[in-house]
Parts: sequence; structure tokens; C-alpha cells
Amino acid sequence: MDMLREIKRINAGRDPERLAMKYAKMRSDPFVFLRGSCHLFYDRLSRRGIFKSAPLTWVCGDLHLENFGSYKGDNRLPYFDLNDFDEAALAPATWELVRLLTSLWAGAQSLGADEAECVTLCQAYVEAYADALASGKAYWLEPQTAHGPIGSLLNSLRDRQRVDFLNSRSVLKRRTRQLKLDGKHALPVTAAQRSQVETFMVHFAAAQPDPAFYEVLDVARRIAGTGSLGLDRYVMLVRGKGSPDGNYLLDLKQAAPSSLVPHLKVEQPRWKSEAHRVVSLQRRMQAVSMAFLQPVMLGQRGFILRGLQPSEDRVTLDRAHRSAEGLKSVLTTMGRLTAWAQLRSSGREGSAIADELIDFGHRRKWRAKLLDAARDCAKQLDADATCFAQAYDDGVFNV
Repeated sequence: MDMLREIKRINAGRDPERLAMKYAKMRSDPFVFLRGSCHLFYDRLSRRGIFKSAPLTWVCGDLHLENFGSYKGDNRLPYFDLNDFDEAALAPATWELVRLLTSLWAGAQSLGADEAECVTLCQAYVEAYADALASGKAYWLEPQTAHGPIGSLLNSLRDRQRVDFLNSRSVLKRRTRQLKLDGKHALPVTAAQRSQVETFMVHFAAAQPDPAFYEVLDVARRIAGTGSLGLDRYVMLVRGKGSPDGNYLLDLKQAAPSSLVPHLKVEQPRWKSEAHRVVSLQRRMQAVSMAFLQPVMLGQRGFILRGLQPSEDRVTLDRAHRSAEGLKSVLTTMGRLTAWAQLRSSGREGSAIADELIDFGHRRKWRAKLLDAARDCAKQLDADATCFAQAYDDGVFNV
């Protein structure tokens, strides 16, 4: 496989302005490169031929340290959970784990963790995952049940005023809001893009209990994430409960095929669209879904509609903000959340039943193999990231 050609192929046809941002981010360090090259990771992993005995589960597919975060649920309460399901598919349970552990090794420098501490953090995640799986019970995190850094994050979200977030992403002129086109969170749309989004929302609103809520006041191209940068994605300012402080922000994101599926010998359900896959599995795996979450169609393409979530709502994991025990606490919680998502979605359309997952959680032989595989994947990631960085500097990825 020509790695550089494969990266270009998978990103072909994306919005050039945001694709240039994606390539620049991937150049920055191996952890961000991992986030932006999910397809490459699974191509490498599938060639190893490992974990054939692991039970099949629903996985989010792109599990890494920054794909856990807090959000407001559709019941308006805050939760901390897995929060990105663009790559979700039916796969061996361990594929999810090895990607998370690889991201831990890749992020070791920003974590301020040496090799010994990385091993300790990896073990903490795996042991917490296995113990939670063996218990057979899926729980969830909310302010009342979360402690440490995650508890602090959830409490801050619970106390946040929605209008403060609205003010951070828009400007007010004569009691009328407009989105901030700051080049960091949003970029201007073309007339054709605006018309397409507004026309879609008119038809969408007509089928809702309160059509006036979804009246579009402004539209912009959204800048967010790494792997999805360059796909069609919009932030919409809608009337909501009234202008100016009752306005709402919605996220409309194109759904692309999962990077895992080409490497799986597992029959997947036939979804109406990629957006229906993403939303169905997100609802299946999360304890409570995000506000406004639903699959929609713009022409022949599936999009994910949901309430806009602040990208800052993640636990800061760098050593400047977290002690060794604080990092271990967060990784332990992430391990439990991974197991709970798999238990919650067990026995659905081909995934292993809870009894199989409980048995897998009790077994120990796979754990050492998983840790070894993650270290090998991290070494390959470093080599790939170095190769990409050189090619980027040589102008190969000029957009």
C-alpha cells in the first residue's frame, strides 16, 4: 500500500479550505495524525490478523482520548460518554480497545507520561474495561455519579448558561444575531450552500411539532474535529425560542462510510444511509442521546443533525493540569464507559450477547496480547506520521 496515495484517495473531493486545515493538523504530531487517518490505522490492524477470538460488538470505531466528552442529552441533563460515532460498525471488541491504547501511547508526550507510566495507564484502562464487562451491568455518568476531573467538567456544564455559549459563537446587532466567521469555528458559505441548507430546513421544520423553532437565521461552514474536516458540515443559527437570547445552534454534518467496514469480514446491517448508521448506533451505545440527534437527507446524501456541542467539553489530560492519579482515574472511567457501551448494545443485529461479553471480561489471556499490539501499532503510527510530515513539508499535500 502506498500510504501517501491512500491518504489522498480517502480525502478526495473534500472542501479544499478545510482539507488544508486537516492536513496541517495531521502534520503537527502523531496523535493528531492518528485522529486524521482512521482508515490507515484499520488497514494496518487488519493485516495483523489478531483478535480473531474476540466477541463481536458494536464499536464507535474511532475511539481515542479525545472522543470521550460531555454533552447535553435530549433530556437536557449533562452526561460524559463516548461521543463520536462516525466510524461505528460491528467489529471485534478488541479493535476498539487497541485504537484507544494506541492513542494513549501517541499522546504520551502531551500527557507528560514516560514509558512506565504509559504501561500503568494502559493497564488501568484495560482492567477497568474487563471488570466492567465481567459485571454484566451497563451504567452511565452524570454529575451525581461522577468524581474527579470528569465530575468537575460535568458540574461546569450543568451550571453553564446557554446564552453564554450562544454569545461565544455569534454577534448581536440590533437584537439580531449573526454567526461569527472567525476562521476557527466557522467559515462563510456560498449562496448555493446557504440556499441548500435553508431549503432543507424549511421542509424539515414542516414535519416538526414547532416549525417556527427551526427558522434559519444564519448558516456557516463549521470547522471541527480532524478526521471529518473537509466533509460538508454546517452550523445553523435558528430562531429557537425567540430572538435574540432564545436562539439555538444546530450542527449539520455529512456522514461518510465507516473506515472499518472494508477491513471486516462481518456482515453489516443495511442502513438507509450512512447517517442512519451513525445515529442508530449512537443511540444504541450511549446511555442518553445528544439533544436534537437524528439522521436527515439532503438530496441523496445522509447528514447528522444535532445540537451544537462545544468542542471544549473534554477533560484536559496534559500533565500541567492533571496528576498521575488524576490521569489514572480518567483512564479507568474511560475503560468502564467502553464496556458499558458494548454491554448496552449487546445482542443486537449480530453483536455478542451479554453472557459472551461477561465471559470475555473474566478471561485474562487476551489482555497482554492487547497491550503488546497497541505498542506495535504506536511504533507503526510514529513511522507513518514521520513519513507524512516529510511529504507535507515537501509540498505533496498542498491543496
